[in-house]
Amino acid sequence: MVTNTAVAVGWVLAGTVLFTLVYASAKFSGGAISSFQIVWLRYLGGFATVVMLARSGGSLRRFQSRQPANHLFRAVLGCSAGVAVIQSSAMMPIMDATAIGLLNVVIVVVLGALVLKEHVSLGHWAAVAVSTLGAGLVVQARGAFQGGSTMWPSAIALAGAILLALEALLIRRLSQSEAPLTVLLYVNFFGVWLMAIPAILSWTSMSLGQFVSCCALGPLAISAQYCVIRGYRLAPVSVLGPVDYTWLVFAALLGVVAFSEVPGPGVLLGAGLIIVGGVLLIQASGDQ
Repeated sequence: MVTNTAVAVGWVLAGTVLFTLVYASAKFSGGAISSFQIVWLRYLGGFATVVMLARSGGSLRRFQSRQPANHLFRAVLGCSAGVAVIQSSAMMPIMDATAIGLLNVVIVVVLGALVLKEHVSLGHWAAVAVSTLGAGLVVQARGAFQGGSTMWPSAIALAGAILLALEALLIRRLSQSEAPLTVLLYVNFFGVWLMAIPAILSWTSMSLGQFVSCCALGPLAISAQYCVIRGYRLAPVSVLGPVDYTWLVFAALLGVVAFSEVPGPGVLLGAGLIIVGGVLLIQASGDQ
């Protein structure tokens, strides 16, 4: 029998795969397009996609929320986190940026227990510990913090981790009372307006192909956000947080395929521990 937790993990895994591609967008552009520009076009394409989906079922009035302030705050966190993660991935090896960004998992579990008063069992902490050990091995193997040139990108990646953790808490709260499409509609609407001025101020010329590709990140991110929201409706933040460690595995695969960043034995061992931690997480969670 498939438990709610297993289904939730599946949804978040799917979202993580898609977000891996979105966060590597600046890397694909070779740093020629600013992160603000990429994030704005992503939200522009995302908002257009959500509006079409919403209008296909009737009036947009049915998506009116009673907590617009929470949606706005979530959008502020999401925009800031998106810029930080995309920028750090462009400034340093994608595996290194991802490993640092995964600190958000520990932050999420702690905040889930302290702020949302969610139950965190010893099994959950064991899963987090195993996955954290795996991430640590990857960081050590890749030398993420070797050399002063990585300090600024590392700080940006760390800021992104904190912002992602805070956003996860708001997603959890909003997903309990709002339909997934409502959450997506608001965050993309606010995202377009929040990122407009930073994007204009940092705008660089781009080809039609680059413009279309950046706008296409919108539907891709919408699909990722939808998967994550569906997952958080089924399980607590403290349970799903460690699933984000698979981001490292997907980043490793992307690094090999797209950027010829071949992982060594330490990276492979760390990735294996991350997977083991995920299995322990599901076993510890049961049918939550």
